[in-house]
Amino acid sequence: MRHIRTAARALIIIDGKLLTIQMRDRSGIFYILPGGGQRHGETLHEGLKRECLEEIGTEVEIGPLLYVREYIGKNHEFHKTHHAFHQVESVFRCTLPDPDDIGPGSEHDKKQIGVEWIPLKELAERRLLPEAIKPFFKNDHFDSGSIYLGDLN
Repeated sequence: MRHIRTAARALIIIDGKLLTIQMRDRSGIFYILPGGGQRHGETLHEGLKRECLEEIGTEVEIGPLLYVREYIGKNHEFHKTHHAFHQVESVFRCTLPDPDDIGPGSEHDKKQIGVEWIPLKELAERRLLPEAIKPFFKNDHFDSGSIYLGDLN
């Protein structure tokens, strides 16, 4: 039996810029929001705090839930490698107690090569995953209009 993985991510906007994790795979550079998989016995908030320490090297203050997204790998561009992967991801609005504290973190994801602040006006030109959330960034703000976004790549 296959399991559904749960995850939490941080959406952090400061001065018109989105904090992202810079990743590299065979197809090149792409960006994701900080965060990752929830461990057994952790709340989503605990998992998100741990993942942010690992990936961006700093504490985050977790705010409201912005949206929930599913990712069913067999339905998307990475279906050859993700055919058995299914994740439910909760994305929270977060802030940083000290934005200057961002560092290398203690444990990067395998494909992580850095941390980057992307100006919101440049999002259209960047490969941010999931691509489907790009239109929800407007005037230094994020509004999806719905909490449940469904199966997005």
